[in-house]
Amino acid sequence: MSVWRGLVGQDDAVRVLQKAAESELIGSHDDSDGMTHAWLVTGPAGSGRSNLAFAFAAALLSRGPADIEFTTAQVKARTHPDLGTLTSEKVIISIEDVRSLVTSSHFSPSVGRYRVMVIEDADRMPERTSNVLLKALEEPPARTVWILCAPSEADVIPTIRSRVRSVRLRVPAVNDVARLLVETHGIDAETAERSARQAQSHIGMARRLATNEEARQRREQTLSRVFGIRGVADAMQVARQLSDIAVEDSKAVSAERDEREREETLRNLGVTPGAAIPPALRSQVRQLEEDQKRRATRSVRDGVDRIFTDLLSAYRDVLVIQLGGKQELINREFNTEIRSAAQRMRPDDVLVFIEEIAIAQKRISSNVTPLLSLEALLCSLVH
Repeated sequence: MSVWRGLVGQDDAVRVLQKAAESELIGSHDDSDGMTHAWLVTGPAGSGRSNLAFAFAAALLSRGPADIEFTTAQVKARTHPDLGTLTSEKVIISIEDVRSLVTSSHFSPSVGRYRVMVIEDADRMPERTSNVLLKALEEPPARTVWILCAPSEADVIPTIRSRVRSVRLRVPAVNDVARLLVETHGIDAETAERSARQAQSHIGMARRLATNEEARQRREQTLSRVFGIRGVADAMQVARQLSDIAVEDSKAVSAERDEREREETLRNLGVTPGAAIPPALRSQVRQLEEDQKRRATRSVRDGVDRIFTDLLSAYRDVLVIQLGGKQELINREFNTEIRSAAQRMRPDDVLVFIEEIAIAQKRISSNVTPLLSLEALLCSLVH
């Protein structure tokens, strides 16, 4: 078994981290071929930043070939005693969370060579929070390794960038993602190709489209309704419908995960299935439920952002038709609607709408209400 299995189209990055994992830890990030105490994994959404970070963590924590499968399972479950993680479902990572992780980073490794700390969304740290992490990177414990993930180097403050070694990921090819779906999930080749193409090589979204019929239907509904907008009343109605779709999608994603987390929490607390929760443990269960509610709010916003991404791909296709481009359409299944929009709209109008999508994405990240963002965007389609 290899910890790097399932990482698609990232051979160069895997080669760097694999070589580093086989080296001894050094105190500087200047040696481009060796191991260092702080790493930054960057790449676009869906490129596999987190997957690569945790594969690297498993390689660092493993004590040898005989241990690799067990260590990988522990890292996947986030239960390895020498692994610390920080994943925020909120808009920003709190300073308290980072302080807690920094404190635990000073513990000595208990079973392996290293103590590994992973921050999945380092771009969500405000400057004040980043400065707390900076102190840990400036004076790292001898056997602690930090792995940060962000879309780009520009998404972390310059002082942190200067103290990490960057590994850049690229968008994998559609065929590579499709092959992964076939090999790991037994998806038929046609569905795998369509899902990878429509997800624009976003591995997680491609997997979901390939394995979830309801997710595919929601995407089709989104594009069909937006292509059908002809007036302001249509735009407002479709905005409400898309907001509802995002909520439904969020519930579908969260329900199974929330139940699994609850069962695991109760099991760890020693509560048998179906038994009443002792009063002394109810505060911990309430905390879990509150965390899940906060995550659900973030999940709805992520769902709206995915809608924006799907619309961006659709109107990119419209522009390709208008300009006579040779690029393959992402949404071939909507060929009729795309060509109709290409005849109805001017290229300038399409470019303006694409710019409006980018503005809407910024509004969502700034906590603007999803419905208001959708209404403003879709009304810009009406001329």
